[in-house]
Amino acid sequence: MEPQLLHSVGDGVATVVIHHPAKRNAMTADMWRALPPLLDGLAADPDVRVLVLTGEGGTFCAGADISTLRGSSDEAQGLAVHAEEALAVFPKPTLAAIRGYCVGGGSQLAAACDLRFAEEGARFGVTPAKLGIVYAASATRRLVSLVGPATAKYLLFSGELIDTERALRTGLVDEVLPEGELDKRVGEFTRVLAARSLLTQASAKEFAQGRTDRDAYWAEQARGSDETAEGVAAFLERRPPRFTWTTPVSATPTAEASTATAPPSTATTPG
Repeated sequence: MEPQLLHSVGDGVATVVIHHPAKRNAMTADMWRALPPLLDGLAADPDVRVLVLTGEGGTFCAGADISTLRGSSDEAQGLAVHAEEALAVFPKPTLAAIRGYCVGGGSQLAAACDLRFAEEGARFGVTPAKLGIVYAASATRRLVSLVGPATAKYLLFSGELIDTERALRTGLVDEVLPEGELDKRVGEFTRVLAARSLLTQASAKEFAQGRTDRDAYWAEQARGSDETAEGVAAFLERRPPRFTWTTPVSATPTAEASTATAPPSTATTPG
């Protein structure tokens, strides 16, 4: 099978699989280009309430397949940033399910997700210093927001890989699961997310990302929905709520609408 992004939708959860096992799921130029339109389609799908990003087999993503990035350096570097930003502004909860290597462009994609669950034994690295690449401002800020300035500098300055214990301690991942337990935990947690109010989740996601121009929009969405009435009724009737609000297609953010205005960057393979 050619390197590609596979996806499926079931029970409210869209699963996107990075599929390039011959090169530890390194992202080709075509795969970088394919991710933003794929995300646009899933964002507009009312059946999708949560997105999981993972890698084929025992590796999440080992970076970029440098052999496929033969155009101008600016164009090649811009592909990863555009894909990363499209993932960051996806209007529904996103979770990276990580096994094995999560390095370079893989770490960019994982950091752009809202949450990261990892299997014990995973390895994480941010490796532009190994290739003399200026890491994008948006990606750097996102990394700092997750792990703090000191750990971000350690990762960026050295390009060294860290294990799941340190990734959990520094905030790079949210949960670490024993071998063989990752899929079960991701399935359980995404069912929880899919059952909650997407109105709450989508508004909280924007506010947490620092949006300050959407208060009136979200107040209007809340007034026009039945989410609160349904939540209260379900609580009083001691039944699961049936939340129905979904992201209006016309209001779905795009990478271009992101508040980040970062210069181009690229993904890297582990050195």
